[in-house]
Amino acid sequence: MIARLRGVVLEKSLQDAVVDVHGVGYRVALSLLSLARLPAEGQPAELRIHTVVREDAIELVGFLSPEEEEMFHLLTSVSHVGPKLALAVLSGLEVPDLAEALSRGDLGRLTRIHGVGKKTAERLVLELRDKAKALAAGARSVEGTAGARRDLVSALENLGYRPADAEEVADAVAGRLGAEAPFEALFREALRTLQAG
Repeated sequence: MIARLRGVVLEKSLQDAVVDVHGVGYRVALSLLSLARLPAEGQPAELRIHTVVREDAIELVGFLSPEEEEMFHLLTSVSHVGPKLALAVLSGLEVPDLAEALSRGDLGRLTRIHGVGKKTAERLVLELRDKAKALAAGARSVEGTAGARRDLVSALENLGYRPADAEEVADAVAGRLGAEAPFEALFREALRTLQAG
């Protein structure tokens, strides 16, 4: 199973992108919001990947953040919600807003997403309300600390570390210390990790 890709963006369309990894082009489906944030063609990119294996195809679904990937897994855990519908839902609302809508049972907001009817919205709320409450709280804290992570990556790059290494260490450190850790603690732990490795 492919879990992560790091390479160069070769092509972007409205549904997917092709990422070149050492001469092999991987077509990856992404939400519209992620496609908009994906670096331009010719630029390096790193994606979290979910591999969908079907009888007639193997498809890759990509995410730019762990929160988006977690929400995708929650959505696809609901009966009658497959990867395509989950991506449509993720294309309609940012993860914190989607988690908030699910936890509050905001059917009106959910049905405004292309491809989501009233019955699907009701099923999503029924099956995900409690899980979405936890994700909404986590998404709010991540939203508040996303700046600290971004600053950490930038600081490591300014010290001469490669962007991919800086991103990897930032993820590892945030996982160990928690999403609410202050920048200074993240930075010290990142330097310790890099020096030990």
